[in-house]
Amino acid sequence: MALRRCWGLAGVAPRLLWNSGVLSRASVPGRAPVSSLVSTQHGCKIAGSQLRAFSSAPASENVSYEQLKQLLAGRNIVVIDVREPWELREFGVIPGSINVPLGQVNTALQLGPEEFNEKYGGEMPQQADNIVFTCQVGVRSKTALDTATSLGYKDVQNYLGGWKDWAKNEQQDRSKDGKTGNI
Repeated sequence: MALRRCWGLAGVAPRLLWNSGVLSRASVPGRAPVSSLVSTQHGCKIAGSQLRAFSSAPASENVSYEQLKQLLAGRNIVVIDVREPWELREFGVIPGSINVPLGQVNTALQLGPEEFNEKYGGEMPQQADNIVFTCQVGVRSKTALDTATSLGYKDVQNYLGGWKDWAKNEQQDRSKDGKTGNI
């Protein structure tokens, strides 16, 4: 009986994922998330990774400081800071990031590569590029992530904690290395 329930769930999993918003990344009112649907199927153990196989979304849309440092070191990433220019001047920037204020993200990600480079001083990310959005504390960058996803960008993540977390961790790293000074 439990096996029949598993097969039944496996047969409808793609439809459940689409209707629940996992594939479309859109919230569907009145529908439970897939994880809660799976957990209610007693005796049927389907790993979350099996369900994620149907989704083009990254396993996690949040990036930690350590993960961001690794991505930056590998140079396989586009970091877009969605704060206002005055915030970057006042507080600082993550090295290598491109400043696209939140109110301009939708338009900016639809520009041609030359126009994007001219306006924002960096290479326009392609829809398949790994993009990490950041801001002061991770709230506006989540909004930018949602905008990029709605425009068809696939590998987008949010640096949860933003500049405040970056500055704190950079300061701690400098203290460990015996270096002093501002970031």
